[in-house]
Amino acid sequence: MAVIHRTTMTPGKLELLASWLPAQPWNLGGGHEPRLAKAGGFRLDDPQGEVGIEFMAVTDESGDLPVTYQVPLSYRGAPLPGAGHALIGTSEHGVLGRRWIYDGAHDPVLVAQLFALVLGEAEPQAQSVDNTPDPSVTAHFAGAGHAAPIGSVDVTNGPHGTDLRLLTASAPASPSGPAGQLTIRVNRVLRPEPVESTTLATGALGHVTADWLLPDGAKARGLYAVVRDGAPE
Repeated sequence: MAVIHRTTMTPGKLELLASWLPAQPWNLGGGHEPRLAKAGGFRLDDPQGEVGIEFMAVTDESGDLPVTYQVPLSYRGAPLPGAGHALIGTSEHGVLGRRWIYDGAHDPVLVAQLFALVLGEAEPQAQSVDNTPDPSVTAHFAGAGHAAPIGSVDVTNGPHGTDLRLLTASAPASPSGPAGQLTIRVNRVLRPEPVESTTLATGALGHVTADWLLPDGAKARGLYAVVRDGAPE
């Protein structure tokens, strides 16, 4: 279960994200220097206990209208080979020492646990409380025959989010792609929306939904991730 250390990180996560965010293709900041505030999120456990996994919602209030982004983060005690392009930065953790912090969409451990969450095989954890499941995070999957482990992952960043193409261990062929191929879109810009009607209308196989806080303190809810059959659109 997730263990939250009550300590400091230097530099802090928001400081690192403020430097990293403007270069992302889904950033809507329009050249403004981000002014970020934590807005919510949740955690997942690494079965091996080595990698920290967090799905963070942060709100940028630098523009005319606030924008809330989702950033999946993975925390490692050593560099992830071949993932230098996905490194957000390093930080000194008061208990664990130096941590390498990655855009988790490029971390195979985070992606595997996100897929397990979609399949109902991983339990979401509270973002800031030890050993506490978060029942407000829900996942639904209507696909049949798809199963872990993941054979390979391609990551595509675009203006609408990040697409993760997964080759699962077993699944029937479909009209939209070869056997075992799924795409999970990680929504980078979070918008309140009616989840069930949206996913049904788009023909999605599944989704992950969770809450976040708006700048006025009101609670919003929407899609953190959407699962579709086949390759990215």
